[in-house]
Amino acid sequence: EMRRQSNRMRGILQDLLELSRLEASGGEAEREPVDVGGMLALLRKDALARPERPATVTLQADSDDLLLGSETELNSIFSNLLSNAVKYTPPDGSVRMRWWTDELGAHVEVSDTGIGISAQHLPRLTERFYRVDPGRSRKLGGSGLGLAIVKHALQRHGAQLRISSTEGEGSNFTCHFPRERVASRASAAKSSGLVSS
Repeated sequence: EMRRQSNRMRGILQDLLELSRLEASGGEAEREPVDVGGMLALLRKDALARPERPATVTLQADSDDLLLGSETELNSIFSNLLSNAVKYTPPDGSVRMRWWTDELGAHVEVSDTGIGISAQHLPRLTERFYRVDPGRSRKLGGSGLGLAIVKHALQRHGAQLRISSTEGEGSNFTCHFPRERVASRASAAKSSGLVSS
């Protein structure tokens, strides 16, 4: 129990430090070309290795494009969303990730068949330390800061988070990135000097 509480406190401190860094950095995130499909594939592999997880965790990558942003912050966004989905979905449930681009920009969706969230809580989910069910969250070891980190990191990318959920049926978290944050692999390689003109 002491070890569990110690790990929980360490997690809270790490999340607080990350949130403070995001708030202090201000401005726009850098524009490094990031392979979102590859990043999500690695996060899926980590999720499948957890001892307690839903029956299925799938990834649907519908785009080969790259996202221009901070690799560290994007990893934090997607890992937080996936971690929440896995944490609040029962063993017989499923979690699905999807990555796609279109004329509006780039999109990452994490949906689950978990416990869901009632409508009254949705507007406050990204507030720091806000918990829908404090007892359940403490038992599962969350810091209450994950979605606040997601919100701030998305803002630095000019992106938005859309949340929909039905209590008892599951949740859907979708990140929408602006078109100017999308780059084809060919253009990214060319701009980095990997392809001669």
